[in-house]
This record gives sequence, structure tokens and C-alpha cells, in this order.
Amino acid sequence: MIKNKVCIIGAGMVGAATMIAILNTGLVAEIVMIDQNEERAEGEAIDAFHTTSFTYMPNVLIRKGSYEDCKDAQIIVMTAGPSIKPGDNMDRRVLTKINAEVTRSVMSQITVHTKEAIIIFVSNPVDIVTYIAQNEFHYPRNKIIGSGTLLDTARMRRIIGEHFLIDTKNVHGYILGEHGRTSMATWSSCNIGGIPIAECSEKFEKPAINQEEVLKEVVDAGIQIIMKKGYTNFGIAETVARLIKAITLHELSVLPISTTLEGEYGIQNVALSVPCIIGQHGIERILQVPLNEAELESLKQSAESLKETMREAGVL
Repeated sequence: MIKNKVCIIGAGMVGAATMIAILNTGLVAEIVMIDQNEERAEGEAIDAFHTTSFTYMPNVLIRKGSYEDCKDAQIIVMTAGPSIKPGDNMDRRVLTKINAEVTRSVMSQITVHTKEAIIIFVSNPVDIVTYIAQNEFHYPRNKIIGSGTLLDTARMRRIIGEHFLIDTKNVHGYILGEHGRTSMATWSSCNIGGIPIAECSEKFEKPAINQEEVLKEVVDAGIQIIMKKGYTNFGIAETVARLIKAITLHELSVLPISTTLEGEYGIQNVALSVPCIIGQHGIERILQVPLNEAELESLKQSAESLKETMREAGVL
């Protein structure tokens, strides 16, 4: 058994970029690419494997594999399934029915071999496929993580950091709810280095940010990238790498990820993003961070909107 073995299901643009992002963490010993198109999986694996000869790259085994490889994997990353493309309806929810079936097919094959690995879901609509995986297969719920709004949160912090000319890592705040059109921002607790966002204009001598415009830019970011290059892959790849770092190092980091709620924030029977403590067991704890009345209502509306789509798709 090789410690820190990662299986990536899906060798498309996202799967390949995720493989490189994980390789660059230097935290894993083996990466296995799994795809229906075995030639594609093998080609991506070989291409990346050759880079490990360079002195600045870790000596990681990268190869093509099968679902049987999941039996001793510590982490599985699920990227398989179609994604929206230029000319499509730009709402990720249009993928619900087809990717619900892809998720069920993949989970059926994973569970033959393991219920121990932590599974990170990337495929969209990520909140709905995460709910299916967590609730239909008797898999430990804490071991299934939807990438959710972690990337959206990174985008928000980048926008705010650029506006105030501050390292984005010193911007604190979350995008929560759906990874999609109904997401919301935690403006009441957003701050830069402890300075509330409402006071940053004066402190940094910059114009105040337009909160509605920032949220819209975050929500539209993925669509804009797809329209310009045809797909998104680098941002979500680094999102997965960030989660893998938190898991393998047992960081106990607080990250906004998608998981099924059971009464937290007054919400249940739906998966969406809220801040969670992430460590070696996956989701160590769901946190209920302070939200003002309007923010809580926005989060609940996001949940209800997702439930409506789930009912239409027969998931609920």
C-alpha cells in the first residue's frame, strides 16, 4: 500500500490540470488517472510522468489505472462528466440529469472497492452531485467533499485584494451557498487584516467596493472564462490541490465546501457550501459562522432554489 495515493476519475481538461496541480504540491506518492478513454488517460499520465525527471519535480509515480486502484487510495477526485461549453445554456444546473447518472455510475464502481477514501467532487452541478454521493450510497458523509464555493471565495478575495492593493491572502470572507447563480457573500464579516470591509475605503484610501458588482463578477467568472477559452480548468485544479493539502497535512483549515446540511443554519436535505474544518478525516466539523439576517435569508433562498432543481430532476 502506497501512502498518499490519489486517483483522478476523468482525464479531460479538468482532470489533467488537477493531476499537475496535485503533482506540484509534492504531497502525494502516486497519481492514477482513470477514464473510459484509456488511451487519453494513459497519454496524460505519461506526459506528466516524464516531467518527474526534473530536479524541481517530486518523484511521483503517475500512471493509467482502473477503479480497482481505488481500493488503497487515500483520496479520489471525481472530475468525470460533461461540462458546459460556449453556446450552451450557461447555467451549470442544465447538467443535473446527465451528471447525476454519471455520479451514480462512478460511485457504484468506487464503493465496490472502498468506503475509506476521501472523495472530492468537482463535476457540476457540484452541490447536487455531492448530495447524491453523500445520501444514496451509505458512504461516510464526512469523507465526501464537494469543491463548492472554495474557488468562488478565492475569486472574491482576488477581486477585493486587487481593488485595495493588498495581498489577497489577507482578505477574509466567504462566498457560500450554491456554486452558481444563487451564491451569496458574507459581507458582514468580510475584512482585510481584521479591518471590516466597510472601513477599508477610509483605511486604504481607495473607493469603496460595490458589493453587488463584486458578487456578480464572482458568479460570472466561470462563464466568462468558458466564453473566452472554451472551458475552465486551472482554478478548479488549484482548488482541489488546496483541499488535498489540508487533508494530507491534517491542517484543520476552515474552507467553504459543499456538504449536506442537517439543520445547520436552519437548512436540511440539501448540499451547499458552508465553512467547514478540513483535516485527515475529510470534513472534521461544519461551522456555523455568524451571518446577519439578510445573509441568512440569502443562504436559505439558495438552498430552496437547489431543492427545486433537485425535485425537478427526481433527486429529492
